[in-house]
Amino acid sequence: MPATIAPLELAAWTATTALGHGRGAQLAALREGRSGLAQTPIADAVLGDCGLQTWVGAVAGLDTPLDGAWAEWDCRNNRLAALALAQDGFAAAVAGARARLGAARIGVFIGTSTSGVLSTELAYRARDRDANRLPDSFRHRTTHNPQAAAEFVRLQLGLDSVALAICTACSSSAKVFAAASRAIAAGVCDAAVVGGVDSLCLTTLYGFNALQLVSSEICRPADAQRRGISIGEGAGFALLMPARAPGALALLGYGESSDAYHMSTPDPQGRGAALAMRDALARAGLPAAAVDYVNLHGTATPANDASEDQGVCAVFGARDEGGPPCSSTKGYTGHTLGAAGIVEAVYACLAVEHGFVPPSLNTRTLDPALRAHYALEAQSRPLRIAASNSFGFGGNNACLIFGRAA
Repeated sequence: MPATIAPLELAAWTATTALGHGRGAQLAALREGRSGLAQTPIADAVLGDCGLQTWVGAVAGLDTPLDGAWAEWDCRNNRLAALALAQDGFAAAVAGARARLGAARIGVFIGTSTSGVLSTELAYRARDRDANRLPDSFRHRTTHNPQAAAEFVRLQLGLDSVALAICTACSSSAKVFAAASRAIAAGVCDAAVVGGVDSLCLTTLYGFNALQLVSSEICRPADAQRRGISIGEGAGFALLMPARAPGALALLGYGESSDAYHMSTPDPQGRGAALAMRDALARAGLPAAAVDYVNLHGTATPANDASEDQGVCAVFGARDEGGPPCSSTKGYTGHTLGAAGIVEAVYACLAVEHGFVPPSLNTRTLDPALRAHYALEAQSRPLRIAASNSFGFGGNNACLIFGRAA
């Protein structure tokens, strides 16, 4: 069993998705049961003719290029990161911490899966076909390169410490919390900016479609007739530091596992997922009964939802065993891939802060084979502790536990 960890306060936190910019926009949509997903014509304006009949969650306000000193970093992914950093006073909070601790003592840990791959897609469309040469304006290092996401955030915030990109598919920006916790405990840094950013591109749309995972309908997590995912984009960030006062919203525990069952299919018994959840509880020093809400990975694919259901029931209990309410928020934003961990960590924290359980959106008829306590309607109730699950290809599983520091 892993040892307990010291709680890390979320001194600032924010998210930007298809629901809008900042925490307030996310909270309003969750309370209203309003989705940010739209059919692919909206993606055509961003990506060109994507040719797929599906739904996507596109973020508004990304049309203006980065210019001046930031021009070499210009791509949709970095525009999205810059937009998200400007919300909820986040950059100002980091500036305050930088003034107290020093720029070299705040680490940066960013999750992404495709980073700025759209810039490469656009470069190949514009290539010199006769010379088989990409445009001179294409800059892989500052756009497509996954490390670019972490380096861009570090530079935007004026920090001078470790900057690490984590790419474990859809668990990427959940695992950054674990990496930051270890770095702070080891004395590598005194505080950390964690987060993730992933933007729309044809590579993910066509790639997931080739795996027969993209639904032509809006995604319907846990539904008896669910047909797959809707892809979205998003970004979010949190400033973590050792908890300074009781009652602060904090990361209490994290759990990670690598079940390696299959490259693109989860263990049908959910064993790796359950291990991550148990390890998160152990690091938080909490029993399963202490968790009041579980934000599911809940992709709306038949295999993922069934596997996660097995893991959740094994750890927290089924609905007829008193298991906590759980829901997927993918119906609001779509699957934001490398940004899913941070976006849904923000949603778990909003649930604790405001005392409500957001319902799984678009679920019409609950799959009778699923046994967990799925919330199909919003619930208002005091929440002390929330868990957030994120699972990636290859069995890269993560679970985060949030609540109030003791």
